[in-house]
Amino acid sequence: MAQPAEFDKEKAQRFLKQLMKDVAASFHSAMTYIGDRLGIFKVMAGAGPLTVAELAERTGLQERYLREWLGSMVAAQYVDYDPKSQRYRLPPEHIAPLADEDSPVFLASMFAGLMPHLTVAPKVAEAFRTGGGVAQSEYPQELFAAMERMTAPMYKHFLIQHWLPALPQVVAKLQGGGSALDVGCGSGMAAIKIAEAFPQARVFGFDRHSGSIERARANARAAGLGETRIRFDVADCTQLPHSTFDFITTFEVVHDAVDPLALLTSIRNALRPGGTYMMAEVNASSRVEDNISPMGRMLYSASTLYCMTTSLAEGGAGLGAAMGEAKARELAETAGFSHFRRLPIDHPFAALYELRG
Repeated sequence: MAQPAEFDKEKAQRFLKQLMKDVAASFHSAMTYIGDRLGIFKVMAGAGPLTVAELAERTGLQERYLREWLGSMVAAQYVDYDPKSQRYRLPPEHIAPLADEDSPVFLASMFAGLMPHLTVAPKVAEAFRTGGGVAQSEYPQELFAAMERMTAPMYKHFLIQHWLPALPQVVAKLQGGGSALDVGCGSGMAAIKIAEAFPQARVFGFDRHSGSIERARANARAAGLGETRIRFDVADCTQLPHSTFDFITTFEVVHDAVDPLALLTSIRNALRPGGTYMMAEVNASSRVEDNISPMGRMLYSASTLYCMTTSLAEGGAGLGAAMGEAKARELAETAGFSHFRRLPIDHPFAALYELRG
């Protein structure tokens, strides 16, 4: 094929290097997934330099597999290696994102979420040809367990400490025994954190996915919360009971919704007079040119593999994860909310909006 006159050879070479990095990162993602799944990073955290044999003894894993895995980790500069002593070390700077699940910057769980997405990629590819999408029921349960781990740092470190204080009227309501509902609650972690922080409040979590509700109930029991404090139910969240809740939340739910306008209308009707709805959505622009970044690349990919296709599978709006503030505002106004503002919260992944009727 003849090259066009404006062909930039240096640009082509740069792109080839970038492409090779992406291919390498894709294969290495499987190794990071294995390291997280088998707890190898946690064993290496703070252990100092280890030989392969020492790591095998501490993990109970096969030495030959560990040697190859460590080679991948050294090549990716996740793990340090000393050729003289033939010892491997997880640097202290890498412990929080790879091994410390209590850290606000823990990211290893995202690789656990990647693998289930990839298993449905052939079905998503078919939807490119035929239309429609891939139903939520076709995803492995591993995905929903991974989502729980992926979102846990956000709820542990930001929801109660930083986000709710930006809504003082909500804090006052909950401290006084008000009612809160998390719509699309998943495994219930946000609702559980609210129930723990406000023992006088009545807290509920609704989700259409029965598997997630089962996980939520188990998580509530593990947290020592009985049904008098918190309750989770399978529900159609476009048909919420009217004038029932003082505070309603959604966490990256609206962009997944089959009918986002019906969802927001239902939420507005479910609020009591003076109630507040906090919508947390992805911190991204609706304009492609604003999302040219690693975050944008991940966002559009994840949206194609889950957010958009699960909505389209049911003939839904298929908004996708990058719906942006303008679409959130439009939906709020059309649903009848009289107040909409973006909260002054600086978070790399989340944008938060306050809505009132």
